[in-house]
Order: sequence, then C-alpha cells, then structure tokens
Amino acid sequence: MSADVRWLPLEAADGHRWEVPVARGERVDRCLVWVPALGVAARNYEPLARELASRGIAVVVHEWRGLGSSSLRASRRTDWGYLELLRDDLPATVEAARNAFGRVDVLGGHSLGGQLACCLQALAAPASALWLVASGAPYWRAFPSPMRHWLRPTYRLLDALARLFGALPGRRIGFGGNEACGVIRDWSRTGLTGRYAARGIGDIDAPLRRVTVPLHGVLLAHDWLAPRSSLDYLVSKMSPARTRVDLLDAAALGTADDHFAWMKSPAAVVDALLHD
Repeated sequence: MSADVRWLPLEAADGHRWEVPVARGERVDRCLVWVPALGVAARNYEPLARELASRGIAVVVHEWRGLGSSSLRASRRTDWGYLELLRDDLPATVEAARNAFGRVDVLGGHSLGGQLACCLQALAAPASALWLVASGAPYWRAFPSPMRHWLRPTYRLLDALARLFGALPGRRIGFGGNEACGVIRDWSRTGLTGRYAARGIGDIDAPLRRVTVPLHGVLLAHDWLAPRSSLDYLVSKMSPARTRVDLLDAAALGTADDHFAWMKSPAAVVDALLHD
C-alpha cells in the first residue's frame, strides 16, 4: 500500500511558525503524532511515517522549535524551554492532526521526543496510547555502570556550555542540534534529579502518575543512550494499563542496533509497534 506525505504549515500563539510532514495511506485505521529526538528535524522521520502510513497508521511528525522548518533559531536573544514546547508547539501539532484525521489515537516519540510525549499525555491527555522508540529518562542513577558515573558531570557541563554560548553548540560538539538554553536546563535537571519539571509549568511528575494509557516501548540492543533501565525508570513514573517492551538487535533490524540507524530502515520497528 502506498503512502503520500505533504507538509502542513502551523503557527503557535507566540508567533513561532513551522511545518509538519503528514503521511496518509489508502486507509486510516489510527492516527499517530510523533515527536523527534533532540536535535533531529522532522524530515528525518519520513521513512518511518511512510512505513506506518502504508499500514494504515496516519502520521503527523512534530518539528522541534529551532530546527528544520522552524522560523526560530536558538541564541542568546532567543530562548525557550519545555514550557514553550509543551504549552505552545506540541498542542498545535496535535490539533493539526485532529483537524486532518478527526482524532489522535497514539502519541509517540524517539528519545527525548518519547519523554515529552509522556509529559504531554500527563498534562493534556490527547491520546489513548503511547509509543516510545529508543527512549527513557536521562536520570543518571537509571543507567548502568560505568556510564552513570560520568553522566552527572556531563549534564552540568552541557548546561554550562549552553549558558556560556547563549545556546548549546550541539552541531559543533556532536550532541543534538544548536539547542536553546532553556531546553538544556530542563533536560539536564531531569538528568541530575530524576524529576520532570519546567519553569512556568512546575512539577510534571505528579500528573505523570495519572497516565494510565497502554504503553509500548521499542529498544535497540546496543543503544547506550536508552538502555532498558532508563525506560523502566520513565515507565515507573506512570501507571499504564498495559506495558510491552520489545528489544531489537541488528539481525532483526537489518541495520545497526543503535540510537539512530533504525530511522532509515524502520520496517522492523514498525512491525514491533504494530504487534500490540
């Protein structure tokens, strides 16, 4: 079954503009809103969106503020954090999906995108299921040794670099994109404390405990950025009615079983997600 992708322009209440790819196949059984990983533009998920749409799952891929089609770029004078992402941008993408398909059945994401999908579900309950790929909480204690021992100084260093340069120079240092200070501040806080919170929102852990929708996670066998322990920690903050976690290795994927390689060959990940 073939799938078409079109790009839809959106605008947030504060004037931020961006576009989202919308994938639709010959039939639409469910609608998924997908949130990318930190520093990854929406266009990189077109293979995933096409694969899902060809199997009856319409997909709207969110675009991060500051990346790809976004009208903004992070700088000392232009900053934002989880507040703007969760209050302004993601709800606008969800509303666009509802307008296009009449509903949003699944909210999902990759890496940080999976975390913010859970946070949005906690704050606004837009979907009836969560799909997480290569995702988990960044809390340093949730990682195995020896990685946990250098995560704390790494979070502090990245936060300090973002403050020093006015935005994290992610492209230069090889981590994420050029990220807003506020995003790195909110992300590193979770990494250091294990709690989700944001300036202007406050505590997110309490509403997370009220999330009861089924949750399906897919992990990659050699993904050191999202080990099973970090996903377990994230899931422990919620009360899903049902939890399923699939672990895929290189043989199953047909490519490297790391944090990003699956994006170009997503068929095995889609097989796992649809086996729910």
